[in-house]
Amino acid sequence: MVNVIKATGEKQEFSEEKLLDSIKRAGVPLSLQQEAITHVKSKLYEDIPTSEVYKHITEFLGREPHLKSKYSLKQAIMDLGPTGYPFEDYVSEILKAKGYVTEVRSILTGKCVNHEIDVIAEKQGSEKLMIEAKFHNASGIRTDVHVSLYTKARFDDLKDKYKFDRPWIFTNTKITSDALTYALCANMGIVSWSYPQNEGLRDLIEKYKLFPITILDSLSQAQKQILLENHVVLVKDICKNKANLDFLGLHADKRDQIHKESELICRT
Repeated sequence: MVNVIKATGEKQEFSEEKLLDSIKRAGVPLSLQQEAITHVKSKLYEDIPTSEVYKHITEFLGREPHLKSKYSLKQAIMDLGPTGYPFEDYVSEILKAKGYVTEVRSILTGKCVNHEIDVIAEKQGSEKLMIEAKFHNASGIRTDVHVSLYTKARFDDLKDKYKFDRPWIFTNTKITSDALTYALCANMGIVSWSYPQNEGLRDLIEKYKLFPITILDSLSQAQKQILLENHVVLVKDICKNKANLDFLGLHADKRDQIHKESELICRT
């Protein structure tokens, strides 16, 4: 079997099992799964970049745009950039789905200095969280230990005055082992793309159907940015209220195309 080169530069043996798992997660019907794998395997060569493997899968899934969109979930989260503000709004929506009341981008005065806190989340009768939303817009970049260190320092400067119970880090990529080790030692919460098991960012998105609007193939990059700037971050926002597309000034047929794709993803 051939080797693939990951975004980090690491070499790894191609895994048909991992490919099948990712295809299943995207909701690809059983009748198409083996055909998709055969298509990808026919394109493999030694040291093929994983980005090219991804391209061949999306190429195959292009016949079913809503499946292609769901398979592109990780890239869609990265497309929430280039700033980190839409990701902060997105993390806020995830926490709301988990029963928290949230505030984004609050300026708080600590014992020593002022801090802009990405997300504050509070659940009645439970806990009050200080959230650092660490966004990366390129694959292969990992959240390092310094993020855990400065998040804990900011928490210590604010916790007494604002009655925070715990600091958390949400990131859209993976984290280094040192970042995780320090966070766990300091009683910090961590949510990365695939951590914790069954409760990572990808799991939460799929569990609560919180697909970002950047997943929609029928929207241009410029249109996605307009919606994000107006705090429309979820596909289900369009499913629930078609008027959220008013920001784009579209003709009726284009509105219907976007709404149709949105409904397909919401129902999957």
